[in-house]
Amino acid sequence: MFCCPLCEEYTIYSVCNDCRKIRHYMSIYSKGRIIEILDSILSRTEDKQDNKVKSEIKKEIRTKMENIDAHKTERDKLDEEIRKEIKEKFNKDKKMY
Repeated sequence: MFCCPLCEEYTIYSVCNDCRKIRHYMSIYSKGRIIEILDSILSRTEDKQDNKVKSEIKKEIRTKMENIDAHKTERDKLDEEIRKEIKEKFNKDKKMY
């Protein structure tokens, strides 16, 4: 089978069209410059990684807080219903005596 040596996709040529385009850019700008561009665009520095982690943690905390608030609201509604039922039962029992 014919396979591109870079991306390992099937091709009838030695290099697929996408990888040929990358190879063309390397011939224009140099391999070092292409790697520098890819590193600066695609790779995250440690501080950017930390910021991303913090951002994701904040999202998770916010989601969990919203869930807690939703459960608290639901619990408060149930508590109110139970109080009403107890009060009604107490008033019925009081009338009986």
